[in-house]
Amino acid sequence: MENQIENFSKLRKFLSNKNFKKILIISGKNSFYKTGADQIFKDILMDERTFIYFKKNYLPEFKELEIIIKLTDNIKPDIIIAVGGGCVMDLAKISSNFKCDKNLTKRLLRNDFNKKKIKVLAIPTTAGSGAEVTSNAVIYINGLKYSIEGEEIKPNYFCLMPELLLSSSKKLDGSAGFDAVSQAIESIFSQKSTRESISYAKKALENLLKNSENFIKKKNINNAYRMAVGANLAGKAINISKTIAPHAFSYSFTTLFGIPHGHAVSLSLNKVLKYNFFFQEKANCNFDIKQRYNIVFKITKTKNIFELDNYLINLKKKFKLEQNFSRLGINLKKDSKRLFLNVNEQRLKNNPLIIKKKDIPMIFNKF
Repeated sequence: MENQIENFSKLRKFLSNKNFKKILIISGKNSFYKTGADQIFKDILMDERTFIYFKKNYLPEFKELEIIIKLTDNIKPDIIIAVGGGCVMDLAKISSNFKCDKNLTKRLLRNDFNKKKIKVLAIPTTAGSGAEVTSNAVIYINGLKYSIEGEEIKPNYFCLMPELLLSSSKKLDGSAGFDAVSQAIESIFSQKSTRESISYAKKALENLLKNSENFIKKKNINNAYRMAVGANLAGKAINISKTIAPHAFSYSFTTLFGIPHGHAVSLSLNKVLKYNFFFQEKANCNFDIKQRYNIVFKITKTKNIFELDNYLINLKKKFKLEQNFSRLGINLKKDSKRLFLNVNEQRLKNNPLIIKKKDIPMIFNKF
C-alpha cells in the first residue's frame, strides 16, 4: 500500500534517512524549473547523494527507458523521485523494476519484474494522471502503446505539493483535469468496479467538478490542492477498476496527431457514455448500469443523458479542449483505419457493453 508524505518538511525528514545512500530524481527539464521544483529541492540537489535525469521525449518511449535503466544500473539508487506528469511517472515506475539486457523488450511485455525493486517516491506536477497511486504504466515501443501492470509498478510513496501546479499552462491544466474527470466517470462504469472504487470515483468527481472552473480561471494554492486530491482519488479508483473505452480510444489520437492525453480522452467520452446508455439492454456487466448513470447524474446535477452530454460539452469548453476533428487535423473517415487498428482491447473488455473494433467508427460518427 502506498504511503503519503504530507508536506515538504516531512519529505525532507524522510529523505534524510541514512538508508538512502543514492537518490535519483527523474523530471522534465522545463517543468522542473518552471514549477519551482528546482528551488523546493535545492538542498536535496546539492547533496552529493543526488543525481538527476531530465527526460527528453513527450511520451514514455522505449529508447529513453533504456537510457534510464542503464543509468539506474550504473548509479544503483536506493530511491527514485519522480517529479512530473504521467510520462515522468511511467518512466520512473518501469525503470525501478527492470534491468537492461538483450531480453528487456520481452520481459517488459511479460511483466517479468526484477526480484528487487528500487523504491519510488512520486510527486505529480499536474492534476490529472493519478499515476502516483496506480499499479500500471505505459511504454511506447516502435510507436505502439503497451501497458505494464503489477503491484510492483505502484510507487511506494507519494507527495501532493500544490505549489508545483501553480505555473502550468491552461492548456495543460485543461487536458490533465479532464483526464482525471474521465478516469472517475469511466471507473464507475468499469466491469471491474467495486464498492471501494466507486467510493473513490465519487469523491474524485465531487472534488474535481467543484474546483475545476476556478482552477482554470484563477488558480491558487487551495483549488490546486483540491484538484490534486481529486486526481489522486481518481487514480485510486482506476487502480482498482481500470478505465474503459474512452481511454482505449485515446492513445492513437496522441501518437498519430500529437493531441495531449486528457484532450484525446475527451474526444470520445460523451460518445461512449451515450452509446452505453442507448444500448444498455445489451450490457453484459454484473451491475445495474442505470444505477451507475444515476450516480453520475446526481454528482453533475443533471437529470438525464442529454443534460449530462451538455454538461460535459460545457466543461470541455471551459477547459478549452477543441472537439472539432477537422480543426484538429483529423479526418475520421479517412483516418479511421489507422486510428483504431491498435486499440487496447483489454480496456475495451472493461466497458459495460461489448465493443468490437468494427463498431468504433459507428460510435464516433453516430454519437
